[in-house]
Amino acid sequence: MVNYFSSIDAKSKSKSNQKPIPFRNSVFNDGRYFLNQRWVYLVISPRAEGLSIGVNVNPDRYCNFDCIYCEVEGPRPKVAGPCPIHHVSTALENALRLVQENRIHEIPPFRSLPEELLQLKSVTLSGDGEPTLCPNFTELIESVIRLRAGGLFPFFKMVLITNGTGLHLNEVRKGLKYFTLTDEIWVKLDVGTQDEFIIVNRARCSLKEVIQNILLIGKKRPIVIQSLFPESNFRPIDSISINSYVQCLIKLIRNGAQIASVQIYSAHRPASDRQCGHLPLRDLSAIAREINRETGLNTRVF
Repeated sequence: MVNYFSSIDAKSKSKSNQKPIPFRNSVFNDGRYFLNQRWVYLVISPRAEGLSIGVNVNPDRYCNFDCIYCEVEGPRPKVAGPCPIHHVSTALENALRLVQENRIHEIPPFRSLPEELLQLKSVTLSGDGEPTLCPNFTELIESVIRLRAGGLFPFFKMVLITNGTGLHLNEVRKGLKYFTLTDEIWVKLDVGTQDEFIIVNRARCSLKEVIQNILLIGKKRPIVIQSLFPESNFRPIDSISINSYVQCLIKLIRNGAQIASVQIYSAHRPASDRQCGHLPLRDLSAIAREINRETGLNTRVF
């Protein structure tokens, strides 16, 4: 199969001359295509290795992070609102049917894509805010599970993309009990120290709390660590920052976290802060090689 993505394995030869696929006017590199509503979108995702149906768990954009590289613009509410379960479930069912009936070719951005890229890889819980802070998270998971168990569509994998801050909540832990070992949890970890955490993620919590939650889940099931390294004047990517990040991973492993893989990538979409940009692929590859050398973890660049 042709590799349509810019991802590489950390153990493979660096492709320093390879240019990333442009995100503008493209369904690649996480360019999202909403189906005339706010709750569900289609994306050809390098990290999902193909077509993913995204569920926008926080259409109101609530998040307790304010990352310097975030592309979501506009005001955010002070508290998270409930997810509109009926609307999400209906929109997700329609999107699944669109894929199942092979009508995705009717949508202009997907019209010329090869068939192998249009095979559904996952239903991803993510969106414009932090999904684990959704007050009716369990109800949302139950609605997705009902669709999966209903027999109308082939079995699909669920993926939760989270900054990790809500993984300890009873509402979230109850919902995650529905996850099978086929499903995946991707947790954000961009830095290795509290000082950098304040600069990069500008969160309403501490890095220690995030680490505790990664361990809480990672001791029970394998997780994926996803780490975004932006090109920014706020936080130079140097040997000191990379070493602190690697040491953080090592501590997680020593304390029992099951890390299936590490995803290394940069800001593919325009950040709301225009001083942030895309770190060159050669730099991302160097970071990945360092992680792999020091931890032995499966590390990939996107």
